[in-house]
Amino acid sequence: MNEQNNRLGHLVSTIRERKPLIHHITNQVVMNDTANITLAIGALPVMAHAVEEVEEMVGLAGALVLNIGTLFPAQIEAMVLAGKRAHTLGIPVVLDPVGAGATRLRTQTALRLLADLHIAVVRGNAAEVGALVGVAGETRGVESITVAADKEQLARDAARELGCVVAITGARDVVSDGQRQAQIDNGHPLLATITGSGCMATSMVGAFLAVAPDAFNAATAALVALGLAGEAAAPRSGGPGTFRSHLLDAVAALDAAQMDRAQKVSFA
Repeated sequence: MNEQNNRLGHLVSTIRERKPLIHHITNQVVMNDTANITLAIGALPVMAHAVEEVEEMVGLAGALVLNIGTLFPAQIEAMVLAGKRAHTLGIPVVLDPVGAGATRLRTQTALRLLADLHIAVVRGNAAEVGALVGVAGETRGVESITVAADKEQLARDAARELGCVVAITGARDVVSDGQRQAQIDNGHPLLATITGSGCMATSMVGAFLAVAPDAFNAATAALVALGLAGEAAAPRSGGPGTFRSHLLDAVAALDAAQMDRAQKVSFA
């Protein structure tokens, strides 16, 4: 465990001390799950989508989460308004390009947000990230099936092209800012059996971004935290249904000592 690795755990304590507000404009399918995972890590969620209030709401937040899972035109407008206001105020933004590559609307919306806003972190699966930088992949609905690139190289290249931290989640999570890279081996296969585990990962990134000045460290810590919670929840679970509830409990029980003791991260 190197020195950079040792610095991740204290961010959990910092979130719980500061209780930052995390403004979500997000996927309606899993809104309850993303709100609950934000609460479990110690932050405060708000789901505000109306164009009439998003600029005001984001001014109260520590981070902004943009998730394109259930897109409609007014939501896209709200994302742009909130994202521009966040940049003016110095509030970090995390983008989840759910289903990018599956339809023209999703891909073009994600690219528009990346072009028009200052995005700190993109968190997606390999096919979604590949779609943003022209790397061929197969997306079935919002699920990544294949991608025609090495995931570690894809993360590094995408971070350089998009000008932000890129976090690709899967059996092994990879985080890159174009120079530094982290490979995270915490997690459990049951995470892939519940709806919204990726969206929950993005909300976790938002919570860590609100307290960590380094977006690379924030994204790495968030994925370690969710992976460790998955490991803790799985032995207590009878299947996906009970795993979901045990996952929330495990996130709520997570502490700095557990992060520093059990994280499986290699840096390059």
